[in-house]
Amino acid sequence: MIKKALILILFSSLILCGCADTTSHTRGVYMLLDTSGTYTKELKRAEAIISYLLGTLQPGDTLAVARIDSGSFSEKDIVAKMTFDKRPSVANQQKRLFKQKVDKFVTTARGSAYTDITGGVLQSVEYLTESGAGKKYILIFSDLKEDLAKGHVRNFPIQVDECNVVALNVTKLRTDNMDPREYYKRVEAWRARVEAGGGNWRVVNDLERLENILGG
Repeated sequence: MIKKALILILFSSLILCGCADTTSHTRGVYMLLDTSGTYTKELKRAEAIISYLLGTLQPGDTLAVARIDSGSFSEKDIVAKMTFDKRPSVANQQKRLFKQKVDKFVTTARGSAYTDITGGVLQSVEYLTESGAGKKYILIFSDLKEDLAKGHVRNFPIQVDECNVVALNVTKLRTDNMDPREYYKRVEAWRARVEAGGGNWRVVNDLERLENILGG
């Protein structure tokens, strides 16, 4: 009788082990910073967003910040990146070092001649996939106006499966004030592109409500 009870307990344990939740519950955030033209003046707002992210993300989560450059599909454009240690004390130290790197970048950033948003998104997807994060966010801090160097091809579908793509601080250009339809056309084109690639799309322009950024 005792032997049968032990076998039953062992069998039940094996079933429970087999049904264990192996889904990653960590979050991965990759933030792209537009540094083209006069948009570099907006980087102080980006700094506030990054400070919010550092205060919100938990040990085990991943954060990366990169500039959108002339050709942004490259590791060289990453300003800072980190998967925070499971130990809170170590994670806090990592966050301080992360912020120092971002602060230095903001004070020394020079405007780029072109804006390869697509390349930055491709780099984001690759990085977040490798991080193993359970929930992935791509934050695009930009006016969403892509301006490519001669010979760069970006008019193709992008795969952003299971990524939450959030456009932040989408400021209006001078031409948008002349014809507001240009602004809505630009935002709509990115929405359609992201959703066609399997991602979720949102625009957050009210930076007083930073909790909305990771709300999706």
